[in-house]
Amino acid sequence: MSATLLEVRAVSKYFGNVVALKDISVGVGAGEVACVLGDNGAGKSTFIKILSGVHRHDEGELLVDGAPTHFSNPRDAKERGIATVFQDPATVPLMSIWRNFFLGSEPTKGAGPLRRIDVKAAQATMREELRKMGIDVRDPDQPVGTLSGGERQAVAIARAVYFGAKVLILDEPTSALGVKQSGVVLRYIAQARDRGLGVIFITHNPHHAYPVGDRFVILNRGRLAGTWAKGDITRDELVKQMSGGAELDALEHELRRA
Repeated sequence: MSATLLEVRAVSKYFGNVVALKDISVGVGAGEVACVLGDNGAGKSTFIKILSGVHRHDEGELLVDGAPTHFSNPRDAKERGIATVFQDPATVPLMSIWRNFFLGSEPTKGAGPLRRIDVKAAQATMREELRKMGIDVRDPDQPVGTLSGGERQAVAIARAVYFGAKVLILDEPTSALGVKQSGVVLRYIAQARDRGLGVIFITHNPHHAYPVGDRFVILNRGRLAGTWAKGDITRDELVKQMSGGAELDALEHELRRA
C-alpha cells in the first residue's frame, strides 16, 4: 500500500447528546479509492464535513501525510491539498466552461492598470485538463449548464486536480445521474486515481462503489459496520452487508411466507 495521504483514527463527533460519529477509522493513499458507504442517517455528511474542514472532530485523530492535524475551516483543508466535490458541483450554469474551471483564479497577463485575464491561456489550460479526463471541449465559451451532469462533475474534478489536490473527496457524485452518466463519472474517478490522487468516494450505492474501490467502509448510524479490502469481499457480499445482511434475509423469509 502507498503512503497514507489522509486518515482518521477513532474519530467521534457529537452534537449535544446526539452521537453523529463514533470511533470511525478510514485512510486513503496515493493512487487509491476508499469507498465510504451508508444509507441516509449513517453519518456520511458529518464525515465529509470533518474531512473538508467544516466541522472539527471531538475525539480521535485526523492525519494529513501522517501528521495529526486540525482544520480551522474549509480553506485550511484546501490549502493542505484536500478538495471536496459536493453532490451538486459549484458551477455557474450560464457562465462559460473555462470561467467555471477557474472561478476567480484565472491566469492574467500585463501589469498594473493593464493587467487582464489571459483568455487564450485559460481556455487552452481548461481544454487540456478536461482532455486528460476524456472530455473534448469544442467550444470553451459554451455555458457549463449545457453539459450533462456527469460532465459537470468532470469539470469539478479536473479543476480540483489542476489546483493541486492530493486527496479528492466526492460526495455522492452519481446519486442524481442515470446509468450511463454514472458510468462516465466512475471513469473520471478511475482516471483521478490513476493520476496518483487519493480518492474518498462517498456513496450509498455498492454497485457504483465496487468497480472503482480498493477498500470499502460501511457506516451505520454513525458507527463503523465493517471495513474490507477489495480482495476480501465480493460485490454480492458488499451489497448484502450494505442492505443489512441478516435483517434482509429475515425480511425475505417473512415476505415469502406471507
